[in-house]
Amino acid sequence: MERKDYKRYSREFKLEAVRLAALGEKPKAKIARELGIRVNQLRKWRLDFEAEEQTGVPRQAAVVGEDLGQLRRENAKLKEENEILKKAASYFARALA
Repeated sequence: MERKDYKRYSREFKLEAVRLAALGEKPKAKIARELGIRVNQLRKWRLDFEAEEQTGVPRQAAVVGEDLGQLRRENAKLKEENEILKKAASYFARALA
């Protein structure tokens, strides 16, 4: 089964599509069809731009930031566990010698 290559759209294209939909002169479904995209994609772009306007950070970057914090906490916990295991291994190595 072949992997489908997804189209990539420029930021300008996305902004123009969202602007056209916001004008309300045509139904969103017709705008999406004319642009060769799905209505859901148009909705996602609108949500992304609205979130970016409110926070100043693109929506994807906000999600990455949350994931990064979680990964840093997990990394700190694993480092602590690793240090405990090193000390235990050292203790048992001395006890066996």
